[in-house]
Amino acid sequence: MKKSTIFFIAAFFLTAFVNAQETPEKFYAGTFTSEGAEGIYRCSFNPSSGEIAIEQVFKGIDNPNFLRITADRKYLYAVSRAPKAVDPDGGAVMAYAISADGSLVFLNKQSSHGEDPCYVDVSSDGKFVAVANYGGGSVALYPVRSDGSLEPASSVILHEGSGPNKARQTRAYAHSIRFSDRNDQVIAADLGTDKLFLYNLDRKEQKLVPSSQAKVSLPPGSGPRHFEITADHSFCYVVNELLSTVTVFRMDGEKFTEIQNISALPPGFTGTSYCADVHLSPDGKFLYVSNRGHQSVAVFQRGNDGLLAAVQYVPVEGNWPRNFAIDPSGKFMLVANQRSHNITVFRLENGIPVFTGKELKIPAPVCISFY
Repeated sequence: MKKSTIFFIAAFFLTAFVNAQETPEKFYAGTFTSEGAEGIYRCSFNPSSGEIAIEQVFKGIDNPNFLRITADRKYLYAVSRAPKAVDPDGGAVMAYAISADGSLVFLNKQSSHGEDPCYVDVSSDGKFVAVANYGGGSVALYPVRSDGSLEPASSVILHEGSGPNKARQTRAYAHSIRFSDRNDQVIAADLGTDKLFLYNLDRKEQKLVPSSQAKVSLPPGSGPRHFEITADHSFCYVVNELLSTVTVFRMDGEKFTEIQNISALPPGFTGTSYCADVHLSPDGKFLYVSNRGHQSVAVFQRGNDGLLAAVQYVPVEGNWPRNFAIDPSGKFMLVANQRSHNITVFRLENGIPVFTGKELKIPAPVCISFY
C-alpha cells in the first residue's frame, strides 16, 4: 500500500475520531416558570470543550420541576406544579415524544393526584411511570400506552404520618419515588414522615402493593428527600433535607438495615443549609450530595463495606444547587443553581469535581436530564 494512501486513511479516521469526540451531548433542563423561566430547555454540552448552550425552549408547561427520559430515549415525562387557577388538581404529569432532532412533541397529561408533584420516574422497560406529590403527600402509578402517552393513574396511595419538625413535618410530604430493576420494587422517600415506603409493582393489577417490610424509618427529623441505590442493590444512600445528613442502609432483598448516618456539611458550619440531590459516581467509588445554603457539593468516598468518608466540599459557583447530573461520558458534573439562574460545569478529576469556568445562564434551573 502506498504511503499516501496510508496517510489518507489515517487522516480520515483521525478526523472521524475528533468529530465524534466533539459531538455535543443533549440534555433537558426543568425550571420554575414562577421564577422567570419559560418551560423545558433543550441544551447542548460539548464534553471536549466544556461548552454549554441553550438550543430550544418548550413552552406551555408550568413549573416543569422534574424530568425523566426513557431508557430507549423515545419519551420524556415531566411533572408540572401548576397554580390552582390554571390546574384545579394542583399538579400534573406530562408525556412527550422526543423527535430525532431532540424536539419535544406533547402527547398528553394526567392529573398527579396531589398538589406540588416534585418527582417522576419511569420503569426500565418504559411500561410504567410513577410520581411523588410533595404537597399532596401521595404517590401515583401510571400505565404507559404503546405510543408513550399515559393512561389515567391506576394506583394512588396517600402516605400517613408526621415527624418532630413542627414547621416541615406536620403530615406526609412525598419527595421522590423510584423503580428498582430488581424484583419490581418501587421505593418512595417521604420528608414529612421520616420514612422510606417500600412497594412491589403488581404488573397484572397495575398496582403498588406494600412490600414485606413496608416502611423503613430514618432518624427523627431527618426529612428524607432523594436516594441512590448501588448497581448491585447492596446499599441505599438517602439524603436528608432537614438535618443535612446521609443515611446509609444495607439492602438484603426487601430488608433495609441502617449502618451509618453522616453529616453532609463540613465540621463547624453553623449556617442554614438543606440537602437536595444525591448521585453515585459511574464507578460507584464516590457519592455526591448538593447543599443548598452552604452552596456546595459534598464528596464522599465509599468503602467496600458501603460506609462513607467525607473527602471534600466543592463550591458550586452559584446559589441554591437543587439538582445536578453526571454526563454520559462520566467525566463531567453539571449543577443546576436555582437562585443564581445558572448551570455550572465541573470536570471530575479522580472523583473530585473541579470547576471548568464554564456556565450557562438559564432562569431558575432545578433539574438536569441527559438524553
